[in-house]
Amino acid sequence: MGVHVIRVPDLGEGIAEVELVAWRVAPGDLIAEDQVLADVMTEKATVEIPSPVAGIVLALGGEVGQSLAVGSEMIRIDLERGGPAPTTATPTADRAVEAVAAPPGPGPSAATSPLPPIPVRTASTPMATTTAARQRPIASPAVRARAWELGIDLKDVHPTGTAGRIMQADLDAHRAHAGPRTLPPTPASTRAGSASDATQVVKIIGLRRRIAQKMQESKRRIPHFTYVEEVDVSELEGLRAQLNAKWNAQRPHLTLLPFLIQAIVLAVREFPQVNARFDDDAGTLTQHEAVHVGIATQTDLGLMVPVLRDAQARDLWANATKIKRLAEAARSGKAVRDELAGATLTITSLGRLGGIMSTPVINHPEVAIIGINRIVQRPVILDGAIVARKVMNLSSSFDHRVVDGAIAAAFVQRLRACLEYPATLFIE
Repeated sequence: MGVHVIRVPDLGEGIAEVELVAWRVAPGDLIAEDQVLADVMTEKATVEIPSPVAGIVLALGGEVGQSLAVGSEMIRIDLERGGPAPTTATPTADRAVEAVAAPPGPGPSAATSPLPPIPVRTASTPMATTTAARQRPIASPAVRARAWELGIDLKDVHPTGTAGRIMQADLDAHRAHAGPRTLPPTPASTRAGSASDATQVVKIIGLRRRIAQKMQESKRRIPHFTYVEEVDVSELEGLRAQLNAKWNAQRPHLTLLPFLIQAIVLAVREFPQVNARFDDDAGTLTQHEAVHVGIATQTDLGLMVPVLRDAQARDLWANATKIKRLAEAARSGKAVRDELAGATLTITSLGRLGGIMSTPVINHPEVAIIGINRIVQRPVILDGAIVARKVMNLSSSFDHRVVDGAIAAAFVQRLRACLEYPATLFIE
């Protein structure tokens, strides 16, 4: 029997282990070459691991949520029933980085459980037990989560992706064909007013676990100081509408974000200690001339922070284009590692859910985060008259160890001035 062992690939410099977030196959599955076997995560990047060979899955090397060392055995495949062995024993370095296959490496580390012995199948071994596993739909964690939220059984969805993989568009097509979701009648035992002690245990893995760890680390290390200021954005919104109307067919649509980023670029020139990263272990604050803005983005898997690098080097429309591309990459799970690290200051917004104020958590090791609350129309006294104006709050948090309250307030007031008098955004 020919057996091919796929090991955990080396996905980048300094990465010693990955987290297994989803298996796409089960023991006994007949797989094709290039079929996706599993999803693994390093930092905040999820990577698919396809198979370089065809065959039958013999054994899996870990459970969902388990950390696997780079080079440890991940999956074993029986080549006898699946086709010829690969022409080369060791994939190229580029292929390994692209998560197509892992190069042979050292065995499992002490912290990684070895694979179980390879099962030997004889003529009398029943194959019917693998039928259910082979019928398991192939879909990414994001697609599975959305299907669960929509109440869709993935077995009912027609796949259009490679190797029978279900895509987000397939869920949309299924919903359009099936019509609105109808919920089953509520059992009498669980209707309002009846007692129930039903519970559901949800294992926190993958990106959700990374977010939990990051938030815990930020709150444990950083004494947060939150400052909230109201901003009249009536003039800014008028300018934004005019620019979008004028350049509608020729330039990208402008949201509030590019204007706020331009205000930040100007403000940090006066307050460089805000555009910084603090190494509290070494006791050093690194202030940056370049403005690398983290854009907190909600995805199906949780909050991700793609980074808009060198925001000071682009105009409004170039930054708008970059922001849109980064957000799409994060939501589709295609953001690469370099796009998710290195921010010097972060912006977070809940959009229409922005509320009156918030207390955003700083993205450690940064020292500031700017929170955008929703824009509302309110009565305001202007030149002695009561007029309707568009206002919003900026809810910003600062690391009080290195940013004093007076500095934080002055920085936000500089942002406010830029946004309330948008002509100043274009005066160097």
